[in-house]
Amino acid sequence: MRAALKDRHFGRLFAAYRKESNPHVSQAALGRWLGLTQAQVSRLEAPDARPPSNLVNLERWAKALQVPPALLWFSVSHTVNELAGSGDDSSVGRVQRRQFFRTAGVGATAIGASLLGAGPAVAASPPKPRSTDVEIVRDMTATFRRLDNRFGGGHSRATTTITNYLTSTVAPMLKDTTRKAAAREELLGAAAELHQVAGWIAFDVGNATEGQRRLRDALKLSQDAGDDALEAEMLAAMSHHAAFNGAPEVAVDMALAARRTSKRSGLAALQAEAAVLEAHGHALQANPSACFAALSEAERAFERFSPGSGPAWLNYFDSAYLSAKFAHVFRDLGSAAEAEQFARRALGMDDGYERGRLFNTALLASTLADQGRVDEACVEATAAVRMSEQVRSIRGGAYLADVGRRLSPYRGDRRVRALYAQMDAAGVPTPVQR
Repeated sequence: MRAALKDRHFGRLFAAYRKESNPHVSQAALGRWLGLTQAQVSRLEAPDARPPSNLVNLERWAKALQVPPALLWFSVSHTVNELAGSGDDSSVGRVQRRQFFRTAGVGATAIGASLLGAGPAVAASPPKPRSTDVEIVRDMTATFRRLDNRFGGGHSRATTTITNYLTSTVAPMLKDTTRKAAAREELLGAAAELHQVAGWIAFDVGNATEGQRRLRDALKLSQDAGDDALEAEMLAAMSHHAAFNGAPEVAVDMALAARRTSKRSGLAALQAEAAVLEAHGHALQANPSACFAALSEAERAFERFSPGSGPAWLNYFDSAYLSAKFAHVFRDLGSAAEAEQFARRALGMDDGYERGRLFNTALLASTLADQGRVDEACVEATAAVRMSEQVRSIRGGAYLADVGRRLSPYRGDRRVRALYAQMDAAGVPTPVQR
């Protein structure tokens, strides 16, 4: 499909589309969608066929197949959600066309479209000069964040260390009323980032009350600093944790607030993150129509995303991160096969995010378990258990316990029993223990 799009050859795109669809699409069925005969489709797909160039036909075919605009070399007056008005408009045909580019393994979704069309990463702008105090706080925040991402919140008394630093060093800085307005706003923003990291660490060691308090502090500091991007980030974090803790209504409310604020920030990454978090809340509420509307917003925002264009604290956001969120959404909608494709894409994350790799590996295992693919699920879950030996994270244990629950219908299988034994040794609760 990538080659067909690069060569601007719709006939070859038809052939690739039919082959990659599951189940495969016949030339006759594709023709009905496009308003063509089977013979016409066959001629267009022929290896020696010239690329069709009639723009009226190209636009009509793009609409019929719902090809994301970012993949095309010509303008189309439709959105990815529009349905073609010609050809076969059966419910099966509509669903198949609507879902294909979202879930195709070649990455030709709206997410994949942004990746296919992306140039080299854009270098971030040189940082503005800051006061020494701000630089120290940011450096300390970067250190805590790096350790947290690599080893989890339970490493080396992280909670005590970061709490002591906030109390003994950052709090007195914030009480200093002699700073100029601009310098104080920068310090407020730096303190907000540190409170957020403290919140993540608290959640990671199972202290939800402390985590919520830290995020509320971070939100207030962001608002005092007048930083819309940071404010949106804190609201998104609150949505994330609400979903994790089984409060989908709160998750949706926080995500909607994050979406409003992220629009003011102008950062496409934050807009995509807020939209996919809203989608996850809707998925947990079993509201697929609202869920897919939010997913479409996330896709459109990601098409505008340029790597390296945001602040340093947003560097975690990339296609792998968003793919993991999509995987959560589809899994919790009950679409395990679609979730699997995004979960596999999520494993293409950068080094230094070992905790996230543990989460995403367990997530993949859960999608395989939901499909009854016991052997593959056990292989991935075993890998995640091994990762947990180096990452101290209550949330990581929760991800693994969830895989165990999803495999409980197969608890008599020797492979599942062996996995449960490894989980027991790692301190992860399993259904057998109950």
